[in-house]
Amino acid sequence: MPDIDGLKEAKQFYADTPQKTEGFFLKGSNSLDWGMKNRLARIFNPKSGRTVMLAIDHGYFQGPTTGLERVDLNIMPFAQYADTLMLTRGILRSIIPPSYPKPIVLRVSGGTSILKELSNEDIAVGIEESIRLNVCAMAVQVFIGGEFEKESIINMTKMVDMGNRYGIPTLAVTAVGKDMARDARYFRLATRICAELGAHYVKTYYVEKDFETVCASCPVPIVMAGGKKIPEPDALTMAYNAVQQGASGVDMGRNIFQSESPIAMLKAIRAVVHENETPEKAFELYMTLKNQKIEK
Repeated sequence: MPDIDGLKEAKQFYADTPQKTEGFFLKGSNSLDWGMKNRLARIFNPKSGRTVMLAIDHGYFQGPTTGLERVDLNIMPFAQYADTLMLTRGILRSIIPPSYPKPIVLRVSGGTSILKELSNEDIAVGIEESIRLNVCAMAVQVFIGGEFEKESIINMTKMVDMGNRYGIPTLAVTAVGKDMARDARYFRLATRICAELGAHYVKTYYVEKDFETVCASCPVPIVMAGGKKIPEPDALTMAYNAVQQGASGVDMGRNIFQSESPIAMLKAIRAVVHENETPEKAFELYMTLKNQKIEK
C-alpha cells in the first residue's frame, strides 16, 4: 500500500526553479510539432546541427547507376556510417533490413526517365505509404525554371500539407536542368521559393561564388547535393566549404559509392561535416583508412 501519510512530504515541486523551455536546435524549425522535430532530430545530429545523408535513389529515373547495380552488395556494407539513407520504396522494401537503425528519407516524386522531360514529375508515393514505412522525411524534386515548374512546385506543396498533418517533414530537392544556370542567384531563387511554400529543409547544389548568400537567404536548413563524381580531395573541399558557409550538411551519393573506398570516403566526409575537419586532414584520414583496407 502507498504511504499516504508521507506522500505529501515526499513530493518535490521545485517551485523556486522555473521550467526550461528549450528552443529547437535546427534553423527555422522551432514552431514545428513534436513529431516533426523528433524526425528532424534523427536526420540532423543535435550536437553538430548537421547531417551526412547517403543518396542512393538515382535508379528512380536513370536505372542501375554505376555503383548501385547491387545495393545489397555495394551499399549495405557501409550504409551504417551515414546519418540517414535517401532512397526509393522499392529499394527499401526489397533490400534494406527492417532492423536497419538509421532514419530513412523516402523519394516520393517521380514519373519520368532520363529518356523524357525530367521536370514532368508527379507525386509517385502517397502519405499513407510514408507512414507505413516509418520514414523520417519525404523528398520531392522541384524544377524551378523547368518546363513543368508549376507542377513540381504543387507536388511539393501537396506533400508539405500531407506531411504536416502526420508529422513527416518534406525535403525539397532543387533540380538543375541543362538550360538552367548554376549560380548563386538561381539557387537563392530556387531554395527561397521552396522554403516560402513550406519545405522543411532544402537540398541544393554548391556554387563557389556567394554560396553563403544562398544559405543565409533560405530560412530553413540547406543540405548540399554531392552531384557528379569528382576526385576525393575536391569532394571533401566542396563539403567543407558548404558547411563552413552555412549548409546544415551534405547529401552525397556518387562521390561516396563511386569512390575507390566508399567506407573511407564516408568517414572522411563525416569528419568534415560533424567535426569541422579541414579537407587536407580529412583526405589524410581517407588515405589512411583506404590503405588499411577497412572491412567494417
